[in-house]
Amino acid sequence: MLHSRKLYYIDEIARCGSIRKAASRLNVASSAVNRQILALEEEFGAPIFERLPRGLRLTAAGELCVEHIREVLKGYERLEARIRSLKTPQAGKVSLVTTVGLASGPLPEIIARFLAAHPRIKVHVRNDSGTTTLNPVLTGEVDIGLGFNIVATPGIRTLANFDIPVGAVLPPGHRLAHTDGPVDLADVVQEKLVLAEPGTSLRNVINLALAQIPLPIEPLLETNASELLKQLVKCGTAVTLLNPLDVVAECRRGELVFRPLSEPHVRHQPMKLFTRARAPLDAATSLFVEYLMQEILALVAELQGKGFLPTSKVPLDRFQDGE
Repeated sequence: MLHSRKLYYIDEIARCGSIRKAASRLNVASSAVNRQILALEEEFGAPIFERLPRGLRLTAAGELCVEHIREVLKGYERLEARIRSLKTPQAGKVSLVTTVGLASGPLPEIIARFLAAHPRIKVHVRNDSGTTTLNPVLTGEVDIGLGFNIVATPGIRTLANFDIPVGAVLPPGHRLAHTDGPVDLADVVQEKLVLAEPGTSLRNVINLALAQIPLPIEPLLETNASELLKQLVKCGTAVTLLNPLDVVAECRRGELVFRPLSEPHVRHQPMKLFTRARAPLDAATSLFVEYLMQEILALVAELQGKGFLPTSKVPLDRFQDGE
């Protein structure tokens, strides 16, 4: 096993792409960091980093090295957490990667309640676009991921799946907001629209629905910031298409109105809670996962009661085998 100091040095350089930046964050001399790299490269007989004019980049051997390092560091963190739990029950740290929409939607209230119930557990949350939500979990940078349209990937274990339908999001005074039940997508697209930008997982789902409408679609604005879409709808500038989880808090406060789409235009965003295969969850992370899924089930029941989700099928498939 590598010396622990080398582990932290190599991992930090891989994250920063620079010896100087890594040394600054580690509060050590750049020369000391560089010596550790050279010693390790000599030991392996292969370069770990490619030296570039503006920094360092991992070689193929370096990628393998960093994968091993992060597994070792995560294992050490789990060991520390288990030892701490002998003295302080239910103590530990949870790391989660999720989408910007979920981070600004239902997660703040869920995490706030979890932290209040488990004050000895710390939670780290990072946001990524849908295309990169997988990567931090695969590399071991975070414990669990929660995102949409996550494809089956080797090395990923699914903890829960859920299909969430996309619908219209309207200001309270909008004419379609007073419609009972689902709204017709053809009526929605004739309003001023602001939409998720092309290439995002949400827009890909929306495009499948829009492809059935024989009308030109020209949004006033396209963005990957769901919070901006919600603010524009609140201001009465336009309407948008989101899933109900994105706006559940605003709907509770009466700031926005969600209306499901009528058939045959209904399209779903598959939401997945996942972790790395062959990486056991420690006690704190297992506790958080169980709490999160209970909260999701409660949200499902609430959204079904409002007619936002169908009640004819089981919404959540839990703890599937690794993919």
